[in-house]
Amino acid sequence: MNWKKDMPNPLLWQPSHEQIGNSKMSIFREFVNKEFQLYLNDYSELYDWSISHAENFWESIWKFSNVITSSPYTQICDDITKMPGATWFSGAKLNFAENLLKYRDDSIAIKFYGENQVYRELTYSQLYIEVEKFATALKNMGVKKGDRVAGFIPNMPEAIIAMLATSSFGGIWSSSSPDFGIKGVLDRFSQIEPKVVIAADGYYFKGKSFDSLDKLNGILSDLPSVEKVVVVKYINEGEIGHIPNAIWWNDFSVPTQTLLEFEQLPFDHPLYIMYSSGTTGKPKSIVHSAGGTLIQHLKELILHTDLRRDDSIFYFTTCGWMMWNWLVSSLAVGATVVLYEGNPFFPSPDALLKIANDAKINVFGTSAKFIASLEAEGIKPSQISDFPHLRAILSTGSPLSDESFEYVYREWKQDVQLSSISGGTDIVSCFALGNPTLPVNRGELQCRGLGMKVESYDTNGNPKMGKEGELVCTQAFPSMPVYFWNDSKGEKYHNAYFDVYKNRWCHGDYILINSHGGVQIFGRSDATLNPGGVRIGTAEIYQVVEAINGILDSVIVGYSTGDDEEVVLFVKLENNTQLDDTLTTEIKSKVRVGCSPRHVPSKIIIAPDIPYTINGKKVEVAVKKLIHGKDVGNRDALANPESLDYFSNLRF
Repeated sequence: MNWKKDMPNPLLWQPSHEQIGNSKMSIFREFVNKEFQLYLNDYSELYDWSISHAENFWESIWKFSNVITSSPYTQICDDITKMPGATWFSGAKLNFAENLLKYRDDSIAIKFYGENQVYRELTYSQLYIEVEKFATALKNMGVKKGDRVAGFIPNMPEAIIAMLATSSFGGIWSSSSPDFGIKGVLDRFSQIEPKVVIAADGYYFKGKSFDSLDKLNGILSDLPSVEKVVVVKYINEGEIGHIPNAIWWNDFSVPTQTLLEFEQLPFDHPLYIMYSSGTTGKPKSIVHSAGGTLIQHLKELILHTDLRRDDSIFYFTTCGWMMWNWLVSSLAVGATVVLYEGNPFFPSPDALLKIANDAKINVFGTSAKFIASLEAEGIKPSQISDFPHLRAILSTGSPLSDESFEYVYREWKQDVQLSSISGGTDIVSCFALGNPTLPVNRGELQCRGLGMKVESYDTNGNPKMGKEGELVCTQAFPSMPVYFWNDSKGEKYHNAYFDVYKNRWCHGDYILINSHGGVQIFGRSDATLNPGGVRIGTAEIYQVVEAINGILDSVIVGYSTGDDEEVVLFVKLENNTQLDDTLTTEIKSKVRVGCSPRHVPSKIIIAPDIPYTINGKKVEVAVKKLIHGKDVGNRDALANPESLDYFSNLRF
């Protein structure tokens, strides 16, 4: 028996009747009822309708969110059961940038906070002018529809400006964080052959400036497709004379008399090229469409996040994580997008909390690791402020622990919607996420997203409610990738999601959907443990182990022993903690009681550090490969690649 299924998940927050009634989700439900003469009473009924009448649902999102289009669609979806390959909103012509730049007034579009105390604001009218200048400069140098523009840049306004300028005429944007290594960037950009690279001269981290120009030179030496490098002067160190075809941003993007034109393109025209993590092989280049990205983000921001025109929204992210793309789409709602560049704990662990208060942030997005780190640092946000403007806290990157749920409501704010959300780069959006009309229960994602037919499949490929299984999506949705780059036969795309269940998207997460629609994530399904043939999600064990005094972090994997596997737990300990018999007994006892006897690790080993991706996800699969004597080639995708050295030398 699974301890989570059998224990009731305590209620932590309940929206008031007024909050429910005023939410965009309720307003949309009323819109649907009127449009189709229905009597949908709550989210459960709305969700069921969005699945059973999916074409009507997505058409309703189109109308409700006021998508700007120059030509109407002739068909909503050609075959919603076809995966991959369903075609959405045939005949429609639109432009992604035009939809994000529909507001051109003096309200604040972007607030930028740099770790080095740089602060900037851009109004919507100023943003429009900057995009106009940069788009003109790109087109004047010969960049055209379908060409790739790549950002090797910190999370700063110029990244948004360059992306919008690129998409305004049908170019394709791709970006990577400057803290990636040369190989990590080349593994990505060499696949797509960009014509232009946008970079900064450096970035700040923990109070120090880091020059990016030498790294940039190393990248360009193996990237012959690049015709121009546009460099933002940020740390104000060094010159660019040694960078081939380089020009400073301010010399490239100059005032122009040319008006910004928005190329009208099909719904499925490529907008973004994004990348899988690449921790177990070369990153896959995933192509997302302008229309699919737009309509999915509008649904999630307006309905599931309840984002309004007068809101400020923040997500702690880099330009190399899909949450950057998701955050930027908030411009289509007219909200203020708050950016932060740097270390989230500099100059003190409460740095982002102070920004949240000063910037009057309404929606604060971060990672599960950040929230856990706040608690580990002893930070009590309620002592900083009562955060009167904060309405929702979003968390993603990895499962949010029960302890973190309780910490937020105990030490941060009681009247707040804490939404753990889950999806990925693969869909540039979410399968399960928040909902302003539903309660927050400890350890649960509030709901499956509207229009996302998500099910939990057992080992026989049957959907099971209330049982752990594979996250499978059994119906097409608009933000599925249109294709993978350099995959003309679609083999990489098919093998990534559809080789387990025919015509079913198998995402690779291990989940449970309970009777009231809440979702629990137990980790990656390729990292699940299988002792005695019984599958166990790793997230369950981390919640127990990492609550034990003296344990800073952990990673757990299965080690093959012939026909079976044993559970091996690696722990990172506090400096004054010893892995003695007392601690070993405590770990095993608490895992046995908190999880089950099958969860109890057969080996517990001290590790100096636990590997994470740059986006804050534990790299269990890489650890498993290493202890089995296999190689992990692409270490540049990790935040701490040196941590793998320890596991490489282990032998059992």
